[in-house]
Amino acid sequence: MGGVKERFQAFVNNRWLVFVVAMWIQSCTGPSYLFGSISPVIKTSLNYNQRQLSKLGVTKDLGGSVGFLAGTLSEILPFWGVLLLGALHNLGGYGWLWFIVSGKAPVLPLWAMCALIFVGTNGLTYFNTAVLVSCVQNFPKSRGPVVGILKGFSALSGAILIQIYTAINFPDQASLILMFALGPSMVVVAFMFIIRPVQVSHNLVSAFTVILFVLIFIPILLSFRQEPREPDQELLIPKTEQREARNSEDVKPEDCYRGPRIGEDFTLMQTLITTDFWLIMLSLLFGSGSGLTVIDNLGQMSQSLGYDNTHIFVSVISIWNFLGRVCGGSVSEIIVRDHAYPRLVAIAVAQLVMAVGHVFFAMGWPGAVYIGTMLIGLCYGAHWAIVPVTASELFGLKKFGALYNFLNLANPAGTLIFSSLIASGIYDREAEKQAHQHHMQPQIWGSILSGMSDGDEPPKCEGSICFFLSSMIMSGFCIIAAGLSMILVYRTKTVYARLYGKTRT
Repeated sequence: MGGVKERFQAFVNNRWLVFVVAMWIQSCTGPSYLFGSISPVIKTSLNYNQRQLSKLGVTKDLGGSVGFLAGTLSEILPFWGVLLLGALHNLGGYGWLWFIVSGKAPVLPLWAMCALIFVGTNGLTYFNTAVLVSCVQNFPKSRGPVVGILKGFSALSGAILIQIYTAINFPDQASLILMFALGPSMVVVAFMFIIRPVQVSHNLVSAFTVILFVLIFIPILLSFRQEPREPDQELLIPKTEQREARNSEDVKPEDCYRGPRIGEDFTLMQTLITTDFWLIMLSLLFGSGSGLTVIDNLGQMSQSLGYDNTHIFVSVISIWNFLGRVCGGSVSEIIVRDHAYPRLVAIAVAQLVMAVGHVFFAMGWPGAVYIGTMLIGLCYGAHWAIVPVTASELFGLKKFGALYNFLNLANPAGTLIFSSLIASGIYDREAEKQAHQHHMQPQIWGSILSGMSDGDEPPKCEGSICFFLSSMIMSGFCIIAAGLSMILVYRTKTVYARLYGKTRT
C-alpha cells in the first residue's frame, strides 16, 4: 500500500501531468477566436449593422485581454480558485448571450450586450493566466516550446469546438454560443485542482501521463530536448554569474541605475517605463491587432466574397493559428539556443508575411481567401508564441502574470483601430453605396424589390471592395510592425548573447 501511495503522489505531483491538463484546458478556450462564426447569427438576430457588430467584437477582444484582476488574483488565490472564477465568468456571460440570441430573453441595449460578451470572454484571461504561469514556473528552461504549445492549443480550440458543433448537428447557429457557455466551464471545473506549480521528480514519470501526452499531439514530444531538472536550478544565468558579469562590465556614471537591468526581474511599473517594452507593445498592436481583426471579421469577409459556409474558414484559420504558435515557439527557441540571437527576428519575418496575407484578402482573387487565411492564421499565432516568452526573458518571471495580461491589451487596442474605426466604417459606406445603386434600378424592379425586402434590415456589402482599403491599410501597418521588431532585435542582441551565449557548446 505504501508503494502505491507513493506512486500516486508522484503521479499527481508530476509537472508533465500539469502540462497535459493545461493543454486540455487550453483546447476549450476558443470562444475569443470564434466570433467570426457567431457574428452572422448575432447580426441577423439583433438586426445590427457592421459598426454595431464591430463594437461587440472590440468589447470581446477587450474582455479577453484585460487580465489585470486575473494576474493579481493569481498571486493571492490558489490557481484552482482563479480557474473557478474564470468558469463562472464564462458561463454567466455567454449563457445570457445565448438566451438573448435564441429569443428566450429580451434584447438588451447595445452597451449591455457589450458588457455580457466582455464578462464571458474575460473568463478566458483567468484560464490563460493560471495555465501559463503554472507551466512557465514548472518549465523555466523550455519557455518557448511550452508557451507555443499551450497558446497553440488555445488557437486550435476554435477548430475543435466548430467540429463538435458540426458533428452534433445543432438545429440553429445560436447553439454554438451555448457550447461556448457550457463546454469550457465544465472542463475547467473538472481539472482545476491539477493546475499548479509542482516539484519535479527525477525518477518517476508516469506511464499514464506519457500516454495522454502522446494521444493529444505526438509532435510536441520533439519540442523538449533538455533533461528535466529542478525548477529552482533552471535559471538562464545563475545569480552568482549575473553578479560577476555585471561587475565585469564597464559602467559609465550616466548609466548607473538602481533598478534591474534588461534580462533580470522587473516589476510591472519598472517594465512600463522602458523603451523596449513599448517597442514590443506597438509591434504587437500593429501585427497581432490586424490579424485579430481578420479573425473577428472573417464571417463577413468570406460572405462578401460569395462564400456561404463561414464556419469552414473560421475552423481553418484556427488550425493555422495553432500551427503558427507551435512552430513559432519551436523556431524561436532554435534561434536563441543555437545562435544566441533575439527571437523577435522571427516575429519580424512573420509580420512581413502577414502583410502579404492582407493583400490576398484585399485583392479577392479566386481562392485568395484560402491563402490569406493560411498566412494570417500562421503569423498571428506566431505572435502569441514568441512575444510572451520574449517579455519573460527581458523582464523576468517574477511578475510575468501581470506583464502577460498587460501585453494582451494590444489585441483590443488593435481591433479598436483596425476593426471598429477603419474596417467597419469602410464596410458600411460601401454597403450604403451598393444599396443606393440598387435603388437606382428601373422602377419596376425597384417596386418588386421594395415589396420583397425588409426596410429595417441593414444593407450588406458584396465583393472584394468591402474590405479592400482596410486590408491594404493593415498590410502597411504590418510592415511598420516588422520595422519596430527589428529595432528591438538590434537593441537586445547583447542581452541575448549574455543570456544564451554560455549555453552553447
